[in-house]
Amino acid sequence: MIEVLVDGPVPERALHGDAAADLRAAEAVVLAPQQRATVGTGLRIALPAGTAALVLPRSGLAAKHGITVVNAPGLIDAGYRGEIRVTLLNTDPSASYDVAVGDRIAQLLVLPLPEVAFVPVVSLPGSARGERGFGSTGVGAGPTR
Repeated sequence: MIEVLVDGPVPERALHGDAAADLRAAEAVVLAPQQRATVGTGLRIALPAGTAALVLPRSGLAAKHGITVVNAPGLIDAGYRGEIRVTLLNTDPSASYDVAVGDRIAQLLVLPLPEVAFVPVVSLPGSARGERGFGSTGVGAGPTR
């Protein structure tokens, strides 16, 4: 259970079994072509210790309108108590996008966090990838530069 303070609807999953809950806009915003804006959700949460939340784009908004979350995923730490705000970006080069109060603008995914400690070592254990870098497992991938 996650305690929430809201000035609007409580986040909920669209379908039973969905991983993330929808975040809705608490204010109207017009996103001009290639413009970004931070949109309030009216939502404040108290995440349980040992968890974090990720703010993720909605695939339908991205596919149909070119609307995405700029810093995806946005990270919310368990100790944060401020309003969750979503920085949206209109990637369309020619069409504005109107965000209305109540529109689903992002998703909130809550995850458990393992306790970790970072330990300096002289070398790392081997893996199938080794030290090959970004894109090294893609089609036609060659040596990294």
